[in-house]
Amino acid sequence: MSGTGRTESGHGRRGSVLSGLAVAVGCVLFLGGFVWGALIYQPYTVPTDSMSPTVKPGDRVLAQRIDGSEVRRGDVVVFTDKVWGDAPMVKRVVGVGGDKIACCDAGGRMSVDGQAVEEPYLRGEGPASPTGFTVTVPKGHLFLLGDERMGSLDSRSHLQDTAQGSVPREAVSARLDAVAWPMEGLVERPRSFAELPGGISQPGPIRLVIGAVVIGAVLILGGAAYGPLARALGRGKKPAARSRVTAGV
Repeated sequence: MSGTGRTESGHGRRGSVLSGLAVAVGCVLFLGGFVWGALIYQPYTVPTDSMSPTVKPGDRVLAQRIDGSEVRRGDVVVFTDKVWGDAPMVKRVVGVGGDKIACCDAGGRMSVDGQAVEEPYLRGEGPASPTGFTVTVPKGHLFLLGDERMGSLDSRSHLQDTAQGSVPREAVSARLDAVAWPMEGLVERPRSFAELPGGISQPGPIRLVIGAVVIGAVLILGGAAYGPLARALGRGKKPAARSRVTAGV
């Protein structure tokens, strides 16, 4: 009898230790994920429909803090430029320093250095721009367009400026990685720019950040639930019948 009690008590102690460990590890992952995310990402609310349908007005996005030198063609970036009103804006990078951007070819597509670019993120079947343009992007600058080409006020609206509508790389503060609300997932890098020099950028650690938070939450809830669950199961067990021991003569 006493051996059985020690065994049950040992199981209970091990369960308590493991549940406590699960809660501790869960707290580290959960809080660490939030802190990591806060250091790397900045939330931003999209104010206009110039990037529809990729991101829409009112969407809450997560943008990875980056240096302008890390920007690649196809990136959707947050930038601030005095010529553009000195307020944060969201646009897609379609050209970098030295690129010759032209629109549109016979198929209605924009080209970069003579190479036609497919843009599946655009809305509708119309041309890549309702107005034609040709521009060479100055070194150290970026040419940016909205995905809603019919009404977006972007680099095309500033072609007569000194930099021909482009902005300095250092004007960029972040690159969009995901739409957090509504939960529409990652902002994909368009493969159409991958074959151009420099290729496309890689997603930030958003999956790892979310994974750490989710796994941490599961461990916390699971560890916290162990005690009440074990007690409930213990109460449901029927006590074992005591056997009478007769002393020998």
